[in-house]
Amino acid sequence: MTAPNHPRAADPAAGKDILIIGGREPESIVDGPGFRYTVFVQGCALACPGCHNPQLQAFTGGTPVSVKEILAEIGANPLLSGLTLSGGEPFTQAGPCAALARGVREMGLTVVTYTGLTWEKIIVSGREDWAGLAAATDILVDGPFIRELRNIDLRFRGSSNQRLIDVRQSMASGVAVTFPE
Repeated sequence: MTAPNHPRAADPAAGKDILIIGGREPESIVDGPGFRYTVFVQGCALACPGCHNPQLQAFTGGTPVSVKEILAEIGANPLLSGLTLSGGEPFTQAGPCAALARGVREMGLTVVTYTGLTWEKIIVSGREDWAGLAAATDILVDGPFIRELRNIDLRFRGSSNQRLIDVRQSMASGVAVTFPE
């Protein structure tokens, strides 16, 4: 299954960096390394059985929020290590998510993106918006949640098929490079 574009998300090329979010956690210690600002985007077509956030699957609902507003909140907290994009599926709103991620990286912070897609699918998609979000991400947690592979002992993941991808190393080498356990 692919991640369609969110029907209500704005196109950043049109000058409207708007995300449709289901929620945000301004100070999280469980969504990646360090102290993180987590954005939960609204909308996901994957509908993984046992999904941790099933309320975020619908493309209806959610709240429109500007990238500028989120960047201001992140910039106001000097304790943050970075941003985590979760969902829902961030790649359904790849353009606005990429704009947010680039802004966070300009602050010297890191970006973690969770996706039900695989690194390989993202790279071969040919989609500029997906490539932009991948390029603005430091750690990509890829793969759908699979209930039968659930493992609560994994760092930052829910099932053993999911990988912690080092995006910089993966882009340089042309293959998925994972962080050691």
